[in-house]
Amino acid sequence: MLERKLQDAEVPVEEQNNILKHLEKKETEYMRLQRHKMGVEDFELLTIIGRGAFGEVEHVKAERNLLAEVDSAYIVKLYYSFQDEEFLYLIMEYLPGGDMMTLLMRKDTLTEDEARFYIAETVLAIESIHKHNYIHRDIKPDNLLLDRSGHLKLSDFGLCAKPLTDNTSRLGNPPASRRTQQEQLSHWQKNRRMLAYSTVGTPDYIASEVLLKKGYGMECDWWSLGAIMYEMLVGYPPFYSEDPMSTCRKIVNWRSHLKFPEEAKLSPEAKDLISKLLCNVEQRLGTKGAHEIKAHPWFRGVQWEKLYQMKAAFIPEVNGELDTQNFEKFEEMLPSKDANFVGYTYKNFEIVNDDEVAGIG
Repeated sequence: MLERKLQDAEVPVEEQNNILKHLEKKETEYMRLQRHKMGVEDFELLTIIGRGAFGEVEHVKAERNLLAEVDSAYIVKLYYSFQDEEFLYLIMEYLPGGDMMTLLMRKDTLTEDEARFYIAETVLAIESIHKHNYIHRDIKPDNLLLDRSGHLKLSDFGLCAKPLTDNTSRLGNPPASRRTQQEQLSHWQKNRRMLAYSTVGTPDYIASEVLLKKGYGMECDWWSLGAIMYEMLVGYPPFYSEDPMSTCRKIVNWRSHLKFPEEAKLSPEAKDLISKLLCNVEQRLGTKGAHEIKAHPWFRGVQWEKLYQMKAAFIPEVNGELDTQNFEKFEEMLPSKDANFVGYTYKNFEIVNDDEVAGIG
């Protein structure tokens, strides 16, 4: 079939032979990779660049399932998954640009143009998983990674789920905070990294309906988008408090606590978009689909189809594909033991060509 097509296309005989030899070589590599049982001995450990607060087997299963199913330029690519007697492994694309949390810690705030670029790419990332009927449920700056060109990809799908409902519970009203924007920013910067790697984590980006354990759906991810946009422009999350419980109380009582500091000088369009994301589910933009958010005036002029081809708002300093300077350093790995389970092993055969595997993490 291929030979006939090459002949019909009047490809020179010598070039035909070269093409067929190349394909035969790739087919051999493909079959060898199919038969090869992947293991940790196939990889070289360079350094630890992060540690999650959640390590349960069910979370790893959820992440593996989504990564194997969703193919998007805005989602971190999964290359392999396998297990041994002690650990479950996900071999993923390595993005040397670091994460959005680190960028925000270095810059304090972004301009509206910079924020617009990264919020737009986050919209496309969230939209891509929603199209596969997944809710992320843990969207935060830590999980927004940058490639070497500064483009954004969504990661960490350990808490992702299909739409579900739950029982209702409520939290009481909190006392109002009277801190200035600069005081809030200073306290947030001091505690941000510690909160990110604590066992409890930070609830700053969790939607009110999730905390109230009401029925919730994909709309909860758009709340998180609003909280991240606020942090990009103001310097700290909208409901930040000294302790997680106070933050939760502020979130469920968002009407009393969503404030825009005058010093931040947000545009009316930015305030409007944030207000339409950090609100009741019934009024929240995105409830009927990502197109509602894309149509908001704050995004006027954004070329959604060309975002990934555009120059990024921030170009990270990267010295080689394996450079880890944009990540924190960690010294040890914590042991964990769980039983093996069937159906975990995965290979992405689009990466048989070594040239396509420049970054693996």
